[in-house]
Amino acid sequence: MFAPIVVRDLSVAFGRRTVLDGLDLVAQPGRRIGLVGENGAGKSTLLRAIADELPRHAHTSGDVDRSDDLAFLTQEPPFGDADTVADVLASTLRPLRDAVAKVEALADRLEDRAVAAEYAEALEEAVAHDAWDADRRALLAAEQLGLDGLDHDRRVGTLSGGQRTRLALATLMTRRPRCLLLDEPTNHLDDEAVATLVSFLRDLPGVVLLASHDRVFLDEVCTDIVDLDPVGLGTDGRGGRRYGGGWTAYSEARAAARRRWEETYAEQQEEIKRLRAAARVDSSAVAHNRGPRDNDKFIYAFKGQNVDRTVARRKRDAQRKLESAERDQVRKPPAPLRFRADVGSTAAGGHLVMVRDLVVAGRLALPHLDVEPGEHLLVTGSNGSGKSTLLGVLSGRITPTSGTVQVAAQRIAELTQDPEFPDLTVPAAAAYEKLVGADLAQQRPLRELGLLHPREHAKPLVLLSVGQRRRLALAVAVATAPDLLLLDEPTNHISLTLVGELEEAIGRSPGTIVVASHDRWLRRRWQGPGLDISG
Repeated sequence: MFAPIVVRDLSVAFGRRTVLDGLDLVAQPGRRIGLVGENGAGKSTLLRAIADELPRHAHTSGDVDRSDDLAFLTQEPPFGDADTVADVLASTLRPLRDAVAKVEALADRLEDRAVAAEYAEALEEAVAHDAWDADRRALLAAEQLGLDGLDHDRRVGTLSGGQRTRLALATLMTRRPRCLLLDEPTNHLDDEAVATLVSFLRDLPGVVLLASHDRVFLDEVCTDIVDLDPVGLGTDGRGGRRYGGGWTAYSEARAAARRRWEETYAEQQEEIKRLRAAARVDSSAVAHNRGPRDNDKFIYAFKGQNVDRTVARRKRDAQRKLESAERDQVRKPPAPLRFRADVGSTAAGGHLVMVRDLVVAGRLALPHLDVEPGEHLLVTGSNGSGKSTLLGVLSGRITPTSGTVQVAAQRIAELTQDPEFPDLTVPAAAAYEKLVGADLAQQRPLRELGLLHPREHAKPLVLLSVGQRRRLALAVAVATAPDLLLLDEPTNHISLTLVGELEEAIGRSPGTIVVASHDRWLRRRWQGPGLDISG
């Protein structure tokens, strides 16, 4: 029996910071729901709350109903480093094999009426997980995910991030849980593995709830999008946060809802302005420049009283309408966070980068690479092919084993996948100033770059999310307008709204930019040259 996930009035806080506040959500079997929203909106927190895996210091209220047959794929698959690949696969297959054995054992005792109900329950469980086909699925999943050549005696701790994620996916494809939660499932996966995951999720009959920054994946998989950070009138224009469809249709609906919000606010403010003027009306507006006629002071006084009563009535009506309009008005649309930085400057003449016979032992071999001033180069390749290593060599952070690397850029900036800051206790604004220098921080203030919301500027770095720290690192990288900008997976952990603006900024920049990315949305729309180092 497939049951929905039902979340009622869920609130989650960490200390003084409320992440989720009174959230309601129903995820029905057969629906594949994508969670989107700004960094810190609570996507991972919601998944952990449903999986009952919140840390002990979290303060929660509300109710969550879910199936006991739930699997949760986190960004760090929960395998012990000492476990072998064989251990992981065996622990996945064991309950499925046990389910088949239980059905077969009970089938021999069906003449006992007391056994019939137990048999029906066991049969339903085995059928729901297609348990008879589990061993074949395990082999097929390993083959499709590129794990068939992996030594089964190898310990999990020695696997790369991509291999660990693929191993976790293989266990899910074998198990086929009734309820599946996924947190950034396409991280560390190549195109073939993502295609396998898409096919698996589309065929899964239970509940799928996922958080992802992969816009193509959201388009390919999701039947619904739930926005944890909706605009003022909601994604649907009526206050709701749910949209039926994938990423492309949702993003268009959200933009339209934002426009309706802005238009509604402008119309309401114009009406409030008119009502305030009407509430200030006096007798001169009703009987303008009217003096006594035929010298009849009594008649004039009588008419004047009528004018006063008319003025009072109009003022009362206007005041009543004004109070209603002010009470029901929508809040002012906040200025959206916008990426406003120039991400590079023009470098002069000749090859800016020249690489010959580059080798970094065990990580990268690249015979030839030339990058011209102003060129935008996209570096692609499978996981472990050396994309990050190449950027590290160009920045001077990694020393090559052999070969020649010449970089003529005067100012080089690199955004790494896991930026490090020397002191996590300092506020974000102070860290920015220290890293770029006081003069440049004054010339290009952090608030003007549009990468980090002003409310986060005073927070210590330790309280910022991974995405917020990446935004700060990107702000530091672009602040100097470098003539060589190196971006390693720049769309990871950055809100989908800012990702689009960053991509536009890269496209119009006159500077030299080298981007390493597996982002399929970015790759499909890339206009410049590309370098595939898969080998």
